[in-house]
Amino acid sequence: QVQLVESGGGLVQAGGSLRLSCAASGRTFSSVATGWFRQAPGKEREFVAAIRWSTGYTKYADSVKGRFTISRDNAKSTVYLEMNNLNPQNTAVYYCAARLSTGITVTPPLYEYWGQGTQVTVPS
Repeated sequence: QVQLVESGGGLVQAGGSLRLSCAASGRTFSSVATGWFRQAPGKEREFVAAIRWSTGYTKYADSVKGRFTISRDNAKSTVYLEMNNLNPQNTAVYYCAARLSTGITVTPPLYEYWGQGTQVTVPS
């Protein structure tokens, strides 16, 4: 079992920044990759970014490349999502997810464990 707890969401003006955190506990040593997803009202959950624990390899959705940065602190079993130059289209609940199987994937059902989500709101 892997437990994930997100934090860092909130209300931020357009052009501003936020840093989300995802603290993992439990069988974290067996987690291969951790990803961030988001879900806006009335829309499907979509991939944002992911990182492999062992190598630090990262993958991003095209819509966030150059603005968002995913990183990890192995000692703290924590993954971060630094979000810059936010806009109203980034408003969503952001979820952290852990995958035990090999490789990074952008497909939500292939991640076995999920956090409760943290709300990010960028008013228009």
